[in-house]
Amino acid sequence: MLFTGTMIWALDCQWGTIPPIGAFLNPSTGFWQNAESKNILPTENLKLPGLLDKVVIQYDDNRIPHVFAKNDHDLYYAQGFLTARDRLWEMDIQTREAAGRLSEILGPKTLDIDRYHRRMGMVYGAENSLRGIMKNPVSKMMVLAYTEGVNGYIHSLAPKDYPLEFKLLNYEPEEWKPINCVFLLKLMSETLAGGSDQFGMTNDLKRFGAKDVDDLFPDYPFHEDPIIPVGTPWNFKPLPIPKPSADFIAQMTEGIRTKEITPGVGSNNWAISGSKSATGYPILANDPHLDLTFPSIWYQIQLCSPTVNVNGTSLPGAPGVVIGYNQHISWGVTNVDADVLDWYQIKFKDKSKNEYWYNNQWNPVKRRIEVIKVQNKPDVVDTVLYTHHGPVVYASEGEKPKNSHDHIPVGDALRWIAHYESDEFMCFYLLNRGKNYDDYRKALTFYTAPAQNFIFASNDKDIAITPNGKLPLKYKDQGKFIMDGSDPANDWHGWIPYDQNPTVKNPSQGFVRSANQSPADPSYPYYINWRYEQYYRGKRIADKLNIMNHATVDSMRVMQMDNYSILAQDVLPTMLKLVDTTKLHADQLAAFNIVKHWDKHYAANSQGASIFNKWWNRFFDTTWSDKFYVKDIYLKAPSFDRTEKLLLTEPNSKWFDIAATPHKETVTDIVNISFIATIDAMLHKYGKPGEKWEWGNVKETFIDHLASLPGFGTGDFSAGGTGGVINALRNNNGPSWRMVVQMGPTVKGYGVFPGGESGNPGSFFYNDMFKTWKEGRLNELLFLNSADEKSGRIKTTLTLTGK
Repeated sequence: MLFTGTMIWALDCQWGTIPPIGAFLNPSTGFWQNAESKNILPTENLKLPGLLDKVVIQYDDNRIPHVFAKNDHDLYYAQGFLTARDRLWEMDIQTREAAGRLSEILGPKTLDIDRYHRRMGMVYGAENSLRGIMKNPVSKMMVLAYTEGVNGYIHSLAPKDYPLEFKLLNYEPEEWKPINCVFLLKLMSETLAGGSDQFGMTNDLKRFGAKDVDDLFPDYPFHEDPIIPVGTPWNFKPLPIPKPSADFIAQMTEGIRTKEITPGVGSNNWAISGSKSATGYPILANDPHLDLTFPSIWYQIQLCSPTVNVNGTSLPGAPGVVIGYNQHISWGVTNVDADVLDWYQIKFKDKSKNEYWYNNQWNPVKRRIEVIKVQNKPDVVDTVLYTHHGPVVYASEGEKPKNSHDHIPVGDALRWIAHYESDEFMCFYLLNRGKNYDDYRKALTFYTAPAQNFIFASNDKDIAITPNGKLPLKYKDQGKFIMDGSDPANDWHGWIPYDQNPTVKNPSQGFVRSANQSPADPSYPYYINWRYEQYYRGKRIADKLNIMNHATVDSMRVMQMDNYSILAQDVLPTMLKLVDTTKLHADQLAAFNIVKHWDKHYAANSQGASIFNKWWNRFFDTTWSDKFYVKDIYLKAPSFDRTEKLLLTEPNSKWFDIAATPHKETVTDIVNISFIATIDAMLHKYGKPGEKWEWGNVKETFIDHLASLPGFGTGDFSAGGTGGVINALRNNNGPSWRMVVQMGPTVKGYGVFPGGESGNPGSFFYNDMFKTWKEGRLNELLFLNSADEKSGRIKTTLTLTGK
């Protein structure tokens, strides 16, 4: 009882919401009803409205459902029903987040999140995407059937059956709508393509000028190893590139801090050809890096009907398998980081904001009224202004013209790929049923956003990778800074044709891979973005695969856990040479010798990893903090890559000078200052070098409940990895799903995510796969060819029939 009381108190502190205590603790209807045993009855039969025929679900030893339906409608109906049965609250809360409806159940503390999502046009974009989906009879069938299945489960619930979080927060599940399936895609677009550096870059331009900004923020990095191998021919005639707009620097941007792009995290995928594998058939691997939560962002499932038999992971709330394999092909994804979100400064005619200046004339502003319901408070009404670019997310008085007493209002409007009509579900429908390379390429033409590096392997022994999505046709650097919203030259000028997106099939190197680095070298004729994730993981993957032969699934599994740092390989020798060891006291010298002999692996038991990580970050901050960390002004600091170039090639650069000191610092000074400060801070916090200095203790690694409910996560645990190594695990972000697929006459898949299929904290299957994931092991994925196939791993059979 003490735990329960503490949990409710903590929940109140966070959410400001206390459920009725008596109802919550009621043994007949309260949270005790959410307890589940590992030992579930072996058979279950349910009658559900709307099913056309019988559906058989075989549950394996990890409670993963293998669904066998006699038609596609029933297949997606069953997927919706089963996912809701395991993950209903997760589906509900994520839908509310995307729709800007958290405050209805959580009160005014989430009002800013709701207002931001309304102003970002999340609902507007979901409505547009749903319109595109409903034009396609196949996608329409998927979404409507899935929605029927979710509601079939919701309608069967009594209050005692509600998932625990509904009881804690004292609200009821509401009926699922088709648009809710689309909200999941919008949340993924926000996560992977919803950040921007444009405000920070615009402020940099104002503060430092074009010459320094061009130098510190180059369009192609010092180090790179692009996804499409250098020298790959572009066998197409490119479209004409648009002409740049006139120079323009936006007003009033200093205090605006929009969602930023987080460096150092991303995803990995690779596929090797049969020439490098022990079996002579390709092997594909994928581990998307996202926030790690209980329940997981992924839900494992096998879907089988007369048209498909596919296995892998789905997004709870959306039909189909997103990452997976069938008897013929396998595929996976990483984020492209295409520039598909742009900001435009809008000049309004007057304070009424009824018109804005564009193309040498005043144009009408449209208004969208957003009513945000707030628990136990009056509704909040927000009027969002819409231009042809998109919604005006930020607004200010602007500057006062000469000879005028009034400010001319300005605003920052958002053009975002997530606002456009799209039909990603058709892409996954076709991939799930794909048989060969041509099917893969056709499926990609239906995919809009967020742009992904789709990797592919087949039993035809083909491998391929395509940085793919609906990519706007732009002039070079269009969108690097906030643009003049009045100039049509700054509009998006159409789209790069899908068949001209960068791609490569069966390269001579015998592998394809991506880790969020540049899609292609500068010979690619189109502009996709000026910045990508840095090359460290991509290069390490290539280095490993270049020398790999007779590879097995286990070779790929071990590689997914690789902790070797290319960043340390690049910079540590130079940093060590510059340290003046004669000025170090004994403990500092001991730390120096530890990092000097470090093997450059971010292993959990490594002290050298802790020293290097903190030293490099302190070196970075000491170099840039007095220039780019300015109170009340959002400035974007240069990248690790540019900092490397400074360290390795520009020892006397002006950027090393600390303005607050009387003499001019060089790279040697900054290296020594940062090393001594790092070790002194570690000595103060951890004592002398020893166990407390090990990376697994220094690094905070944890998995929280999706709503950060105390006691429902893992707490801190010891683990290796970091953002710039293949095992990109840092804090609560990292490999959200690890998968390896061996192609061949009998395709075999292996995979795991950190958690379990059930979203119920009272279930054995809430976190039963966490230990396997933490130890770097994979589960063999059960792939059944029929509902009648025998397997010792089948533990439960569920049969669904229509009423």
